[in-house]
Amino acid sequence: MPEPRRSTIDAGEVERFSALAAEWWNPNGKFRPLHKFNPVRLAYIRDQVAARFGRDPRAARPFEGLRFLDIGCGGGLLCEPMARLGAEVVGADASATNIEVAKLHAAEAGVSIDYRATTAEALADAGETFDVILNMEVVEHVADVNLFVAKCSEMVRPGGIMFVATINRTLKALGLAIIGAEYVLRWLPRGTHQFGKLVRPEELGKALVAAGLTIIDRTGVIYHPLADRWQKSKDMDVNYMVLAEKASV
Repeated sequence: MPEPRRSTIDAGEVERFSALAAEWWNPNGKFRPLHKFNPVRLAYIRDQVAARFGRDPRAARPFEGLRFLDIGCGGGLLCEPMARLGAEVVGADASATNIEVAKLHAAEAGVSIDYRATTAEALADAGETFDVILNMEVVEHVADVNLFVAKCSEMVRPGGIMFVATINRTLKALGLAIIGAEYVLRWLPRGTHQFGKLVRPEELGKALVAAGLTIIDRTGVIYHPLADRWQKSKDMDVNYMVLAEKASV
């Protein structure tokens, strides 16, 4: 009997987010925390990409000529800003429902994005390559973190970079990101995150290095309740972002 092919897809996670697809672009709906989180993510991506590729972050379209992949793109909350900054964007998600929502919103907004209902392994096996991969709030939802990181890393062009944002597996994260956010404050639907699937920075680091990437930056992200906004921090106990690069040939 041939060995079953490994997959990164967790069918339960895909079903959970598909059921919420209509909420993606509602800033006061189920994905309100992501809308609040987006400014700090966008600023970090803009500044790091500009620095790595010698672009002016203040320019109207600083990402012109760069090819981006937003893997696990959901409804396209990051795809549209990247396209507006000039990038050629492929948005991929395992949920066909999410992709249809993303396509509809992009069409209404007049933004050109190549949306695909597909997986990281399918894209990698097809030989797709990118200057920048956005891997944001996805690794804690896949079935096989190491395989997912490896397949994403295959698609990073020499000299290219990959951003990874996720949640640390700590008691602090359990209290704030799961119990607090899902059960007390009701910021997210219950069951959005499973503690055992959260990923520690050292685990993510090992996966990235094993896949041929080098970590060049990392930062924590914390919520400032008085200002009602997220900001970068040295504290990586809960939310954090990592930037890794592939060596130039």
